[in-house]
Amino acid sequence: MADQKDNKDEKKKVLDLLDDSKPKKQSRRERQREEASKVKTLDDKKAEALDIFEEGGKKKTSVVKKGKGNAKLPSISKLSEQKEDAEFVKTEPADAPAPEPTAEAAEVDGEKIIHLKPPIVVSDLADAMGLKPFQLMADLIKLQVFVAPHQAIEPEVAEKLCDQHGFKFEREKREKGAGVHKVEEVFVEPEPEEDVPEDKLELRAPIITFMGHVDHGKTSLLDYVRNSRVAAGEAGGITQHIGAYGVKDDQGRPITLLDTPGHAIFSKMRARGADITDIVVLVVAADDGIMPQTKEAIDHAKAAEKTIIVAVNKCDVAGADPTRVRTQLMEHGLTPVDFGGDIECVDVSAKTGAGMEDLLELLALQAEVLELSANPTANARAAVIEARVQAGKGATATVIVESGTLKVGMPFICGPFSGKIKSMLDDNGKPVKTAGPATPVELLGFAELPNVGDEVVEMESERAAKKLASERQGEKRNERLGGAQKSRLDDFMALAKGGPQKARLQLILKTDVQGSVGAITGAIEEIESDKVEARFIHAAAGSITESDILLASSANAVVIGFNTKVEGKAVQAAKREGVEIKLYSIVYELIDTVRDAMLGLLEPETRETIIGHAEIKQVFKVQKGKAAGCIVKDGKVTRVAHARVLRGGTPVFDGKMSTLRRFQDEVKEVKQGIECGIKLGDFNDYEEGDIIQCYNLEKIPQTL
Repeated sequence: MADQKDNKDEKKKVLDLLDDSKPKKQSRRERQREEASKVKTLDDKKAEALDIFEEGGKKKTSVVKKGKGNAKLPSISKLSEQKEDAEFVKTEPADAPAPEPTAEAAEVDGEKIIHLKPPIVVSDLADAMGLKPFQLMADLIKLQVFVAPHQAIEPEVAEKLCDQHGFKFEREKREKGAGVHKVEEVFVEPEPEEDVPEDKLELRAPIITFMGHVDHGKTSLLDYVRNSRVAAGEAGGITQHIGAYGVKDDQGRPITLLDTPGHAIFSKMRARGADITDIVVLVVAADDGIMPQTKEAIDHAKAAEKTIIVAVNKCDVAGADPTRVRTQLMEHGLTPVDFGGDIECVDVSAKTGAGMEDLLELLALQAEVLELSANPTANARAAVIEARVQAGKGATATVIVESGTLKVGMPFICGPFSGKIKSMLDDNGKPVKTAGPATPVELLGFAELPNVGDEVVEMESERAAKKLASERQGEKRNERLGGAQKSRLDDFMALAKGGPQKARLQLILKTDVQGSVGAITGAIEEIESDKVEARFIHAAAGSITESDILLASSANAVVIGFNTKVEGKAVQAAKREGVEIKLYSIVYELIDTVRDAMLGLLEPETRETIIGHAEIKQVFKVQKGKAAGCIVKDGKVTRVAHARVLRGGTPVFDGKMSTLRRFQDEVKEVKQGIECGIKLGDFNDYEEGDIIQCYNLEKIPQTL
């Protein structure tokens, strides 16, 4: 009430002042202009409050409005009424909802505390203090802070205002994640199913892998089962990649067969075959017995805890001894049933077909005992057992379905690459729409060539697959950058220490299938040498292209092809750039050639052999300089040998001998105890007592 009385008194004073200052004769328009100009001289702070005061400052009340033409200005009484209403009346729409309290003041131990969450709005802080917003705004102007009631202020400024009015300000922290922010989409690879209900499981075909030593007949046994000629198509009769085939037994039950290489460098491929399989058929030649790769295959099968069946092959050849094979098996922890163990052994012949029916029946029986099953409705997963680049198809992979069902059009993630199944082919090259558990198919639709051993995993959408692939590729790129930097630093440290630098053979490898890439690069990198190393600039599956030749030219590398072809443009580029291309179809020939090339980079070692010493007794002047009269102290001195002059044990000259004479005759050699004359090249600084040391240099080839 006191404030209202003061405001009325102030208004009365303004009106009296206006009445006294008016002249007797003035036009109506002049009086209005004079009144309006005097109203503007009111207190600036109160005028600002009149302008922006409505709730939150959202609805403004203009004191003076400019108009066009003869628009009437408000009278002084109207202005006074607007001012009075604006200061003491707060209008809100009738149907407006009651605002939620945003701040609260509490009294603790006689101290007034205000709790307020950011953002700290001036009107909210005024409500918590029980004040009008324009009162806080006046304080803010003194603090050089110019804001409207609906705008926010900093917590430090709010704390100063509270101190001025006897309050303590406590800022409430916003809960973690409570702010408005963009939600980042996270895509993850679906996890494999565990504890699948029995009603969802269905019987599947057994996956059977043939393993053993090279040339023991693994592919020939498969060839008999499939009635095909697979072995004839392999270079040198050696399987150099994994083959997957789907066949049926005599009762029409499906069986999936895997053929693995037997050569020593394909140990990783054999390990993959053992990991994915259900039954391992260990093929052992009856005439050779257990060999190194046979032992390795046994270790892979045991490590994977797979059922082992031994097929003793080549029982029809001369020198076959199946009993010796069974004895050797016992030495490696495999006891045949014939000797009271649990390992089934069958004598077979891939050439005549003897024992093959017994082997197939045994495989079918073992599959029934294992009761193999899978969920065809689960999220699809398939193992990549081989990958290659084919003309007209692009990157393809041979996969075996582990669970779920692959379908044409399905988006997937495979290692760091995404894709969408464009088509699927069975082992006979016929297109199929779906592929259930344990089915081998050739899959088309990879964005990039996948790595052998990766899993094809079904994703919910193509967008999710691409996003996840991009994240994985970024991680691998960071790993490569980190590894490359470490390697360079190691090289710099070796240079700083003055250590010997290895010779380096730069290679570019292209193969027919992705599995051979890992096998060959692994075998070459295992060649141990402290003097030379083989480095792969690029290694991938596919034909040799022009870009490979250009890369080899810039890196001074040799291009090696394994079971692949050279494109026409690459041939022209190789001639133009002078790049050497080597093609191979037998893997051990490739390895031997690379080893010889590594040896060729090493310069032969030079070995020095001392053959004799001669002591200078007298120095003579000759037609062209000086010569030394010597006596051979030990060994012999030869005309073609290298010689050095030792003075007090320190060499002062090293070079070839130009003259060796006995009296006036030129001789080829002088033996111990005989005098001779010696002239060494252009050397003339002979002194009596010097020793001439004769030696031969021998070049010896280095070893890795």
